[in-house]
Amino acid sequence: MLGDPALTLAFPQFKIKTTRLNSFDPIVRTDTLSAGEKVVIEGEVTDNNGLILSTLNGTVYPVVFDKPQTITTKANDPGSQQTTFQQQSNILFKGKATVTNGKFSFSFKVPKDINYQYGRGKVSYYAEDGIKDGSDFFNDFIVGGSASAIDNDKNGPEIKAWLNDEKFVNGSIVNQRPILILKLTDSSGINTSGTGIGHNITAMLDNNNNQLFDLNNYYEADLDQYGQGFTRFQLPELEPGIHSLKIKVWDVLNNSSEFILDFSVMNDDELVIDHVLNYPNPFTTNTQFWFEHNKPGQDLLVQIHVFSLAGRIVKTLEKTINIHGNRSYVDWDGRDDFGDKIGRGVYVYRIKVFCNGSKSRTVTEKLVIF
Repeated sequence: MLGDPALTLAFPQFKIKTTRLNSFDPIVRTDTLSAGEKVVIEGEVTDNNGLILSTLNGTVYPVVFDKPQTITTKANDPGSQQTTFQQQSNILFKGKATVTNGKFSFSFKVPKDINYQYGRGKVSYYAEDGIKDGSDFFNDFIVGGSASAIDNDKNGPEIKAWLNDEKFVNGSIVNQRPILILKLTDSSGINTSGTGIGHNITAMLDNNNNQLFDLNNYYEADLDQYGQGFTRFQLPELEPGIHSLKIKVWDVLNNSSEFILDFSVMNDDELVIDHVLNYPNPFTTNTQFWFEHNKPGQDLLVQIHVFSLAGRIVKTLEKTINIHGNRSYVDWDGRDDFGDKIGRGVYVYRIKVFCNGSKSRTVTEKLVIF
């Protein structure tokens, strides 16, 4: 017995049923999903008696798997012998779809990189409405062969890449354990099957093949959008200095694209701020004071003093910031401490940033009001 025997186990409170596969009732016809084919799956969320929950609205998270593969153990231990077992782990599609009044539908294209032999696939479901949840699976379909229709898509996926959050600018500074974020878009969908050699979503650190990260299992399509999605991956602790990530992505028709992400890793022991500026500059009514730092997810106290050229303080701004990324900003409406609009001309501003456990950092720059 593990845990408290008085606790109630968190069993799923409802079921998920597939009602249509490519417009066919799976009870009447066992359909075959072939490489390059577009697939539409419809379903319902039901109670444990199979009755549709017509008032339920939420999200379903389907994961579609290729057929099981035979895996052979390596017999590493002295005296052990090789043995085989079945494993169903190659993902054809992973996404999420809206559940409305207990019903849902999602679509995707089957990757070319499937095992072309015929065998039984599987869809694993998880659904929730913010309060209750449910899970189920469906495997009354076949995966194998190739679609007869020809797709003329010859373009690789569009890749957008950031570190920690989407405010990151290529070449900026980061902390020693940043999170890689990818937004991937392709009209045919992103290949995550893992079957084709070299066709995975990968990120290579500093052109080192020994630091090649396979990101297939971290990709998830957007809500009701099989052609685009996000990947979030926690990078290992990196040495301070200049680094790069070479990102390569394939679509389901085996068209590829690459993207190079450059960044500078700062030592986490000390606070670092860089690329301090205000934008727009010059400005008339509003500007933002931007700076980069190496302390994402931590409280930063930011003090900004705006001086006239004679050295008189005309505005003091103070704000505590805590964000996931490495670029932060503070707004200013161009008014002084009394709420009056300050005159045109050149001013000096000083940004001072404090972080618990680190020495504060100060940078001075100029701005123009016209």
